Amino acid sequence: MSIYSDSDLKLLVAQLKEGNQQAFECLYRVHSKALLANIRNLVRDNEIASEILQDIYLKIWEIRNTIDLEKSYKGFLYTVARNMVYDYLRKLALDKKKRSELISKTLEVYTHIEEGLILKEHEKLLSEALGQLSLQCQKVYSLSKFEGKSHQEISQLLNISISTVNNHMVKSNRQIRAFFLQNSELSWFVALLATTAVL
Repeated sequence: MSIYSDSDLKLLVAQLKEGNQQAFECLYRVHSKALLANIRNLVRDNEIASEILQDIYLKIWEIRNTIDLEKSYKGFLYTVARNMVYDYLRKLALDKKKRSELISKTLEVYTHIEEGLILKEHEKLLSEALGQLSLQCQKVYSLSKFEGKSHQEISQLLNISISTVNNHMVKSNRQIRAFFLQNSELSWFVALLATTAVL
């Protein structure tokens, strides 16, 4: 149960809309645990679920000025979440039938349907971070993140074990997040994720 009353939460949302980082952190702690559980139930992968959660809250921060204070913040949050999970599942699907099954499952959980919102502002930083990875890590990360391939597919394509793929992904994610922590204006947010054991 939240330690905040409804009026407290409304005030926090208003402060978030104005760019208050403390309000953002409080709202993150109120909703992130339940949201992460929902995402994990859909994607069936703890690491992927945590990454999607991070992307969701980065997006919330970026579009905070679009929040409608007359509407439910939780509904707004879950709409963004639904779109991002949908995007992940769409990339993951190997054929139309599988995609249809995954999308149907998503719609059962996230009923607020709006156009997906895509992170673009940090593409340059991501490109720079990728350039600091080893060539093998770059290959594995690109196949996973940009081409939507599963760890098993990557294992077969690169002729390496699935555990090696996992190790490369963990290493890549750690290095990329460290790079963002040092170079991004949202470094305080990455630090917040680290302290709450989402990373």
